[in-house]
Amino acid sequence: MTPVYILGGSQTDFAVNWARAGHDLFDLFSAGLTAGLDRAGLKASQIDVGHVGNFVSELFTGQAHLGGFFAEVDSGFKGMPAARHEAACASGSMALMAAMADIESGRYACACVLGIEQMRNVDGATGADHLAAAAWRGRENPEARFLWPAQFAELAEVYQQRYNLDRQWLRAWSENAFANARNNPLAQTRQWTIEAANLAEDDTANPLIEGSLRKQDCGQITDGAAVVFLANADFTQAWCRQHGLDIEQQPRVAGWGHSGAAMRLSKKLEQAGADDDTEFVLPHVADAFQQALNRAGLRSAAQLDAAELHDCFSITGYMLLDHMGLAPPGQAHEVMARGIGLKGEVAINPSGGLIGLGHPVGATGVRMVADAARQVRGEAGDMQVDGARCVATLNVGGSATTVASFVVMR
Repeated sequence: MTPVYILGGSQTDFAVNWARAGHDLFDLFSAGLTAGLDRAGLKASQIDVGHVGNFVSELFTGQAHLGGFFAEVDSGFKGMPAARHEAACASGSMALMAAMADIESGRYACACVLGIEQMRNVDGATGADHLAAAAWRGRENPEARFLWPAQFAELAEVYQQRYNLDRQWLRAWSENAFANARNNPLAQTRQWTIEAANLAEDDTANPLIEGSLRKQDCGQITDGAAVVFLANADFTQAWCRQHGLDIEQQPRVAGWGHSGAAMRLSKKLEQAGADDDTEFVLPHVADAFQQALNRAGLRSAAQLDAAELHDCFSITGYMLLDHMGLAPPGQAHEVMARGIGLKGEVAINPSGGLIGLGHPVGATGVRMVADAARQVRGEAGDMQVDGARCVATLNVGGSATTVASFVVMR
């Protein structure tokens, strides 16, 4: 791969309800972008192109055309081309891939990628309806009160039927998420009190939402923005000289993977079931991750120090563990039993993930890469995985209709 370096970035505090604080989508955009420029030691005039990852700002805020916000934040962006990218929960990853393509082609030297979503400015029922736009509206789970928990409850049922899934491992997944989030000063749940009953099969403390999934199986509804700056080798070398840094110590995107599938979860499962060559529930997910490993020159996920996985629900994270190849299909509990905490054989979601840290949909893919870069720089604070040099992300949009993976190394 042509080297694509990560110069730095930022993340807003995912615990903040921006509407309640009297702020709007532009304020969120501005705060994320301004902090990112400051922390990366960059000026707006140094950025050649902007890419925004966002899912449904039109529905939540009535605002589209988000690329125009760059020059509203800083006049140094005047004239800079910008575009917005949408792929449900993988929107941020699509923005990253577009920015990488710009750099790899030689068209531009430095790109800003900003992922953003404001979601807490509406009531829960309205928000759930807006989020249903990532599925095939009217053709999937029309009877469900909450479409996405219903969709992923179906995935849990598949794991139950095929592999006799024990829900203790889903509880363990959420327990790890909340524990890691307590170490993250930007996590939505960092000050929550999570007691044993909140993770148990307790209909009062941990009520059923849809199917077998309970409240603490679910990722958070979150406001947030995340920013990273990507650059080619020449720009990065000059930036390093300016800041007294060694380019060999800077994180770079060493590998990427991208796959797609039919909109409907039922269609994905049907097609996977017709494939005699795989045991994976969703083989295209495993394929995207393997693409990233191959491009990074890695033999297996066991060579990773950490991974940021898309646990929109506990069952999603559980599934991704085996689709990464860390355990045989359906046997993710084997790697969980060996440990997935900060000192595990591969630390999973040191940030807290979508359950612990939060899930502003359009920002998640960008946030994952920002956290991966912080890990390999050794700048993750209390979330730091000792000696981390190689961290992967695995981000899914919808019911894995869009899948993206990155490997970040130094």
